[in-house]
Amino acid sequence: MTLGVDATAQREGLLHAWHPVALSAEVGCQPTKAWLLEQPWALWRDASGAVCAFRDRCPHRCAPLSAGSVSASGELHCGYHGWRFGPSGACTLIPALGVHAPVPSRARLHAAAAVAECAGIVWLAPGRPPNGPPTIDAFGGEFLTGLLDPVEADVDPGMMLDNFLDVAHFPFIHAETFGSEQSAAVDGYHLHRTKHGFVATTEHEFANHEDPGVAAGLRPLVQRRRMTYTYMPPYTATLRLDYLDAGGTNVIVFAVQPQRGRQCRVYTVLVRNDLTPAQLRDAVAFEQRVLEEDLVVQRRISATMVLDLTADVHTRADRLTIELRRALAEAVSVRVAAE
Repeated sequence: MTLGVDATAQREGLLHAWHPVALSAEVGCQPTKAWLLEQPWALWRDASGAVCAFRDRCPHRCAPLSAGSVSASGELHCGYHGWRFGPSGACTLIPALGVHAPVPSRARLHAAAAVAECAGIVWLAPGRPPNGPPTIDAFGGEFLTGLLDPVEADVDPGMMLDNFLDVAHFPFIHAETFGSEQSAAVDGYHLHRTKHGFVATTEHEFANHEDPGVAAGLRPLVQRRRMTYTYMPPYTATLRLDYLDAGGTNVIVFAVQPQRGRQCRVYTVLVRNDLTPAQLRDAVAFEQRVLEEDLVVQRRISATMVLDLTADVHTRADRLTIELRRALAEAVSVRVAAE
């Protein structure tokens, strides 16, 4: 079925979805600004370490809360007129009126509907989301996590997810890193829809140059690998690589934060149990190179991803990215219809 969603409805639906807004390490006890869908948000941690997220706007004279400070008592102090706000967002003191003066009931901050942390990323939903935050598989202590530096770029978030799920571009865009002519043909995927996205899996043979067992003569160069893509609307996906012969798992978490206009922030996290810490640092650097290869093209694409399936030409090699459009269109439409 072809689904089309107009821009106004799509934006409304996106406001009720989960988005990455910062690395966990970027949010401390003092407020910091994060842009999401044309709106600024102020983020900081309370005394328990939980992330607080409020619209970055004082209700008095629109001063940014991110220019204020959080006191030892946990109250946020607006840097313009010193108004104080408690953890709930309610104003507790207006210095110009005196300590015992009543505070207007409307003097409160606009809180995000939901905030969560997962995979080293802070996730925020401006409006009430229909589902929980993106779920990343639980991993044991043998797994190591590597964070790429977030990259800000003038790109379309939908096209970035399209790129992540599209394997047909590997031989052409990633010829300097991992692409090869032998990988030009696209494997068939077993795909099933989830309540809020989809999972697609395939198994294939590949040249495992990272496996030390190859050099030691323990295993052949060409080995079996299972690839599992999981898409979580609107702009998050994971790729899980299970090395069936050499053993080990490599998970790539990919998420895009739509900030202002076409300005986006791209997050990538690696979770692996087959590398040493030193090898993981090399893997992070390698993935950073892969991302930069993708961005060379994505920065040149001026179009936005259209959810109407009749707008572009598709082939059977585009099965995952076609399903991306369907799942995103349905997620946005369902949310809008529920309001």
